[in-house]
Amino acid sequence: MLANGAAAVTAAVVTVSGAQAAPAPDVDGSAPTFVVPVDPGPIQTRHAEALRYAEEHPGSAPLGANDFRCRPGSDHPNPVVLVHGSDSDSYSDWAALSPMLVERGFCVFSLNYGSDGKPGKYARADIAHSAREVGKFVEQVREATGAVEVDLVGYSQGATVARYFVNRLDGAAAVNRWVGVASPTYGGIMFGLVPLLRMLPYPDRIAEFLTSEAISQQMQGSSFLAALNAGGDTVPGVEYTTIGSRYDEMIQPHTNIALRDPGAVNLSVQDLCPENRGGHFNMVYDPFALGLVLQSLDPTVPAAACAPVPLGAGIVDMIVESNS
Repeated sequence: MLANGAAAVTAAVVTVSGAQAAPAPDVDGSAPTFVVPVDPGPIQTRHAEALRYAEEHPGSAPLGANDFRCRPGSDHPNPVVLVHGSDSDSYSDWAALSPMLVERGFCVFSLNYGSDGKPGKYARADIAHSAREVGKFVEQVREATGAVEVDLVGYSQGATVARYFVNRLDGAAAVNRWVGVASPTYGGIMFGLVPLLRMLPYPDRIAEFLTSEAISQQMQGSSFLAALNAGGDTVPGVEYTTIGSRYDEMIQPHTNIALRDPGAVNLSVQDLCPENRGGHFNMVYDPFALGLVLQSLDPTVPAAACAPVPLGAGIVDMIVESNS
């Protein structure tokens, strides 16, 4: 069932009401490092509208997420942890997928991670630090639900954060599936700006100054991604799936989305639905792409209908909303 009102939470998470979020203390009881939103917002069908709602209602949770009373059933024994993208939060990126998952019987959880102090924005801090936050949240979810493993779904930077947790922080023991949506696995060019930055001295420092540390770490050619992928971009024991678009505005060539080790499943929207030309910002609100996420978590889910999506769908709206 969809959550009704603020979720009841375990002792590890403090519930608050109103336009607030629940600070989640570190496992050792130190100061909070991430927040768990608990006030459910409405279902959204467009990314820009979800972003607008998130900005107007800070601390909103995607509908159905973070009900710590949820106990996984035999059909879906793994809780799903959703990990949002850069300069975003869990509501703005997951206000479509979360209720879809809950309706199908999944227990769903999502956090706001990676704050660097900029009000209302997350996923800006060092990705390795953010991955540790995700790891702590995963432990809270497992303890609350009694689940042995979780499934991770990450969008954009969230995919890299989740994969760092799995591959570099021994998260594989707690994770069954990793699903990356528009994952900058081998780096992005950010509308073609990264190659220009690479012509300047200290491009990573410039990018960090203009945007955030996390953005600089996701650039094509970054030392961070080189270290993460060194020795193999997957580890044994976890099922990996990437879902990408040939028309991704941030990640080109689009093959940079794919994992390159044997055993990973790499899905392209256009290979399965050629008339869908949606890109990076459209992915988490595109019904066909979300259908691929559902099928990656539960292969019995019927395929979503293929429908035309114009090139550049949602970009202008997102740029306007992000700068309004």
